[in-house]
Amino acid sequence: MHRRLTFLTLGFVVAAGLQAPACAYMVYVSNEKDNTVSVVDSQTKEVLRTIDVGQRPRGITISRDGKFIYLCASDDDTIEIIDTTTYEIVGSLPSGPDPELFVLSPDGKTLYVANEDDNLVTVIDLESKEVRAEVPVGVEPEGMGISPDGKSMVNTSETTNMAHFIDTETNEITHNVLVDSRPRFAEFKPDNSEVWVSAEIGGTVSVIDNTSREVKHKITFEIPGLRSEAIQPVGVRITADGKKAYVALGPANRVAVVDAQTYEVEKYVLVGQRVWQLAFTPDQKAIISTNGVSNDITFIDVATDEPVQSVTVGSLPWGVVVSPN
Repeated sequence: MHRRLTFLTLGFVVAAGLQAPACAYMVYVSNEKDNTVSVVDSQTKEVLRTIDVGQRPRGITISRDGKFIYLCASDDDTIEIIDTTTYEIVGSLPSGPDPELFVLSPDGKTLYVANEDDNLVTVIDLESKEVRAEVPVGVEPEGMGISPDGKSMVNTSETTNMAHFIDTETNEITHNVLVDSRPRFAEFKPDNSEVWVSAEIGGTVSVIDNTSREVKHKITFEIPGLRSEAIQPVGVRITADGKKAYVALGPANRVAVVDAQTYEVEKYVLVGQRVWQLAFTPDQKAIISTNGVSNDITFIDVATDEPVQSVTVGSLPWGVVVSPN
């Protein structure tokens, strides 16, 4: 009897082992206050490593092949390159002063950087590690977004309250679109039809038609029991099918779920305190928020729009990116 139970148990173990394991991605979080990057396993929800980096890390992205992290060390006026195998800083890029956010071109060859202090967008060739161009924009540039076809890049200037459309071939501004107060982020729809620009103080998301370059709709947010001033949109992400959008609402401590076709808010997901940025896992089964004041990140199930788990990271988590595989 004992042998039979042992055999059956082993059979269950083998059968379980034959099942395809859940896919684990590495999640990289920039912690603005303690100058670190936290490496989190998306499957176990555990911090695997803490990397010491430059001062005031904010914007963070990853190379298309997943081999290198690019990190804005804002107070060091540089972009650090981190090897994702060794977790060592292996180089830097000439970012210009106070790099805050950036966006990587679809082909992975060019990095577009917002330099808040000198009102420029710096264009960096990643192969040569040299500055290809500097584009003058409005006052306090921050938000960065690039079209899926790579032809247009949008920068938002916090004080000028504009979305600047830049032609990536000529590196010149083609359109300036007025939005609401303190625009913080720009996100293109996957079909290239729209750009969504969040306004932190204005409390809105402006939906800009990418053909006419005009604001076609403004999304507003209302949460019972919260003053409107506490609802401050920052990070925005849109699903690959273009049907659903997520908006980080800052001190409202929530992520709004928006129907990206009707622009109606469907739900508010309660996460940690002071929600900054968002990132999908590559399979888009989860979206992750950085919660600056509570020093954690929250995994949200995209199918149910329910928070799954929060994970404590470093001090003042700001940016987040997930490995592509």
